[in-house]
Amino acid sequence: MLLRHEVAVEAFEGAGAYGETYGPPQTVRGFLDEQTRLVRDTGGNQVSSSSTFYCHLDAVTAPPQSRVTLPDGRTTTVIAALRRDGGGLPTPDHLEVQLT
Repeated sequence: MLLRHEVAVEAFEGAGAYGETYGPPQTVRGFLDEQTRLVRDTGGNQVSSSSTFYCHLDAVTAPPQSRVTLPDGRTTTVIAALRRDGGGLPTPDHLEVQLT
């Protein structure tokens, strides 16, 4: 019921001689929260996140710097993808993808 939005995720694969490379786009259903907030990137720096996408834990692989196309067509970048796993406890396990 809450997985009302679809985004396209292109997983960052690295940088090569011709620039950054990405995997093929994967369409993922989830919930998009378009709210600006301060978060920490993988290096520990405080950065501004314009939105957060929530989906099932196994829905997608989204390493930092992956490209994400939002429902309105805007393209953004992954700051961090955080696994929220209760380890068997009755919690809403999900993947929290913070976007620039």
